[in-house]
Amino acid sequence: MNWNLILKLSLFGLALGIATAFIIPSNIEGIFWLAIFIISAYFIAKNCTYMYFANGFCLSLLNCVWIIAAHLIFFEPYMASHAKEADMYNNNLLHLSPRVALTIIGVVIGIVSGLVQGLFAFIASKIVKNRAIPFQD
Repeated sequence: MNWNLILKLSLFGLALGIATAFIIPSNIEGIFWLAIFIISAYFIAKNCTYMYFANGFCLSLLNCVWIIAAHLIFFEPYMASHAKEADMYNNNLLHLSPRVALTIIGVVIGIVSGLVQGLFAFIASKIVKNRAIPFQD
């Protein structure tokens, strides 16, 4: 695992987590995520020699932590600018507090996006010429 690369790439997730709390509406957030997935997949393929899927998956899990933290820290502005999500968190079937619902749903989305990011990284590894030095025992 290339933890240094994963940490650096996860800063996209931190930036987007903060940006969605204040600037970016949910109807265009997906465009930003697609760009982040593609850019991250490229850098994973370029800088890793193996475990492309795992690196992508772990990246999305770390992104999930950043985004959940940003949305919890900036809970009021996030909820004020995301009415659809606020309704989902406030009226969840388990009658959880909105913050707990945000956290649980965020983890599920993080896992699903991890599968997508891992797949993107794996596909990119088949396309991009790798410059990293292979791991040797």
